[in-house]
Amino acid sequence: MNVYEILKERVFKAIAAAAEAAKAGGELNYESLPEYVLEEPREKQYGDLATNLAMVLTKQARRSPRDIAAALIKHLDTAGTWIERSEIAGPGFINFYLKPAWLAEVIPEVLTQGAKYGQVNLGQGQKVQVEFVSANPTGLLHMGNARGAALGDSLASLLSMAGYEVSREFYINDTGNQIENFALSLEARYLQQLGQDVSFPEDGYHGEDLIDTVKGLIAAVGDKYLNVDPHLRREFLTRYALEEKLGQIRATLKDFGVEYDVWFSEQSLHDAGLVRSTMEDLEEKGYIYEKEGAMWLKSTLFGDEKDEVVIRSSGTPTYFSVDIAYHRDKFERGFDKVINIWGADHHGHVARMKGAMQALGYNPDSLQIILMQLVRLIQNGEIVRMSKRSGQYITLRELMDEVGKDAARFFFLLRDPDSAVEFDLDLAKSQSADNPVYYVQYAHARLCSILRQAQEAGVTIEAVPAKEDLRLLLQSSEERDLLKKIADLPGEITIAARLMEPHRLARYVLDLAGLFHTFYNSQRVLVEDEKLRRARIALVLAVKQVLANVLDLLGVAAPERM
Repeated sequence: MNVYEILKERVFKAIAAAAEAAKAGGELNYESLPEYVLEEPREKQYGDLATNLAMVLTKQARRSPRDIAAALIKHLDTAGTWIERSEIAGPGFINFYLKPAWLAEVIPEVLTQGAKYGQVNLGQGQKVQVEFVSANPTGLLHMGNARGAALGDSLASLLSMAGYEVSREFYINDTGNQIENFALSLEARYLQQLGQDVSFPEDGYHGEDLIDTVKGLIAAVGDKYLNVDPHLRREFLTRYALEEKLGQIRATLKDFGVEYDVWFSEQSLHDAGLVRSTMEDLEEKGYIYEKEGAMWLKSTLFGDEKDEVVIRSSGTPTYFSVDIAYHRDKFERGFDKVINIWGADHHGHVARMKGAMQALGYNPDSLQIILMQLVRLIQNGEIVRMSKRSGQYITLRELMDEVGKDAARFFFLLRDPDSAVEFDLDLAKSQSADNPVYYVQYAHARLCSILRQAQEAGVTIEAVPAKEDLRLLLQSSEERDLLKKIADLPGEITIAARLMEPHRLARYVLDLAGLFHTFYNSQRVLVEDEKLRRARIALVLAVKQVLANVLDLLGVAAPERM
């Protein structure tokens, strides 16, 4: 446990002990303490910590909350808790004001742990799989894929920092209708490039990138496949193009800071007979029935609006049946928790997929699905709609070329997934305090600049100064606010991981950068007083470390110069 968590645990126990003492003294009457919280008040004037115990104890104690609060304060033993004073507020909250001296304990913890500062053991080694992006390998990655990549990768890093064993997975949709349309589109482009007068499929892929693909193929093999059996021609074109597209997807995601542990082929499910065996198991369990020649899953049993077809009357499996087999395979691989990041248009798929897992005997709560809203690009105050490369949408590569990886990732992570994002290209490229990623990165660069100035001035930078020196940092509110914020990081990691909300860390690092800029504008670091200078340099080192740790989690660089 970190310094702040230890402090809160001691206060929590002291409150419980006060209640027991009041009960023993005949001032309170209750059978058992109800659940109560100890948390930070939103407003500073209400102290550093507050509890609601007096209010939730009212029913048992049969006294007013304020009377109960007075009894608790009377019997509160503050030894070892850093509590300076306690006050009753409002209907019966107890607000605790801490001695600032506890903040001097924070810097040694940060500087000793370094890159590991912020790590917690919430997950206790549970195996978690995060599947994200999983774009059809029939074209270029678009803005929705970009948001999913930033979210999924940062969530995986967050869960790793919280003590989970995490695997990142990309599901390759390399079979089915979309691949058939892909093959027909490739064939049409190939024949057109060879001067043949053929029409393009109505449901084909119109992106310019497909033309580039067949041009590259023709440069390599010429008209070798012009006069062969169409089935063989499409088979070759598809194999060639899938390999190329997947290579492009891998390279683009790697440049975006995303690397996967597993690339899982949909075709492998069919090859191993997992789709068929999964449907047979569901039928044996009584969850599949036949109607109009097709096989249907009783998904209404699990909250779905209607039952769903899993095997068409033609005998071919639906996308849903393949997805059921895929998710079954995930759990069979030993994952304790499976997390999917889907577009909001898949919301109707959530209940039926959880239901299918329940039907197969798995805990549906072990499958967690994060739905992600749309992204709109804004430039010069107008929505940007078209891409020269894809013919339909702005690609991830185009976005990175325009604003860079760091700005792209950070902007996507500023909002929770359930909120639509308006990505302002002009703001993302600006070098001003209005640009959030620039604001945070500039804080890190400024911290590095201070340390360079200290070295150039011949100032010795100690690993961890003495605590009596660090207590000099408690004199200004700017320093105390910074110390408190960096002390908050392990707790923020815990909350963000429990809620699966990496955007909380983007907001955290923005707040930390803001507190540092305020400190920088009001306090000098390289002062004449040697002890105060040592303490402030240690503070700079700690803030720099915490900024770097969180930015790394978010997949954003922490530059030393800007």
